[in-house]
Amino acid sequence: MYSITGVLHNYPLIAALAAWVVAQLAKTLLDLVTNKKFNRELLTASGGMPSSHSATVCALTLAIGRCSGLNSAAFAIAVIMAAIVMYDAMGVRYSSGEQAKVLNKIILLLKRTDCPDDNQKQRLENTLKSLAKPSEQLDAEEEDDEELKQIKEKLGHTPLQVLAGALLGIVVALLIPTSI
Repeated sequence: MYSITGVLHNYPLIAALAAWVVAQLAKTLLDLVTNKKFNRELLTASGGMPSSHSATVCALTLAIGRCSGLNSAAFAIAVIMAAIVMYDAMGVRYSSGEQAKVLNKIILLLKRTDCPDDNQKQRLENTLKSLAKPSEQLDAEEEDDEELKQIKEKLGHTPLQVLAGALLGIVVALLIPTSI
């Protein structure tokens, strides 16, 4: 039978979680220094510098390699999964964030557009409101004066943010002893 204390001695798990925490703290501190304002939402947010996704998967991969060996199946799986996560962070998720920026600009421009006809303006506002709602809420009754929510823009990472996260994860995994 396994005990819960075994989790506390799982080096790959501890290394990955520690790398995520360090990356999130670094992201928050960098933002604090840059903007002179503490943003607690960054403690759990995705996107930004450094990539906590990259830090987590690289720490996990290195820890598995150190425990199981570089020729193990577990290490091979971890390498492939880390590559997919980092590629996704730079590609699909980054592109989605860029698209969200464009959509937010379109929404802002449409909201500012003067419509000559009140009916047309009301239809435009209703359309924009429905676009901002999650699909399961489209049929729900809501107040007409609800403000449009901005689409989240920080979803992915630049190559530099991914590289910084990867290096951070490697350093964290190397600093944690394998026999914890």
